[in-house]
Amino acid sequence: MKLRSLAIAAALTAAPIVMATPAAFADKPAVYTGNFSNVAVQGHDPVAYFTDDTPVKGSKKFKTTYEGAEFRFANADNLAAFKADPAKYAPQYGGYCAWAVSQGYTAKGDADNWAIVDGKLYLNYNKKVQDTWNEDRAGFIASADQEWPTVLK
Repeated sequence: MKLRSLAIAAALTAAPIVMATPAAFADKPAVYTGNFSNVAVQGHDPVAYFTDDTPVKGSKKFKTTYEGAEFRFANADNLAAFKADPAKYAPQYGGYCAWAVSQGYTAKGDADNWAIVDGKLYLNYNKKVQDTWNEDRAGFIASADQEWPTVLK
């Protein structure tokens, strides 16, 4: 009887792992939002990078959904600008780290490690990675353009 109880307990313990396994093989979302969130760019206003030349936190009051993720804005004007042309303001590669995408994989993009190149917003994982990316932005962008969006598979 104890063996049967032990087998049932083991099966119940393993069940969540088995049921979660298919999700591990699912495609990554088109926009990086982090774990347990659906907010892009860590809640920063993507338009502000262009207008204020700095990361600015967005507000829940000014938000919209784009590519399945919630984007937040500091004010109504920035929200309107984004809605008029989201591709102009949304970070490249869905906000994943631009350098990582150039290497054929994804990593989180950090809202504080950013650059605008040829009118497009790019995020990187951290300062060290961004320093590497800055050594050959054009080359890494060309590589990332080739890898995107297949790295989401």
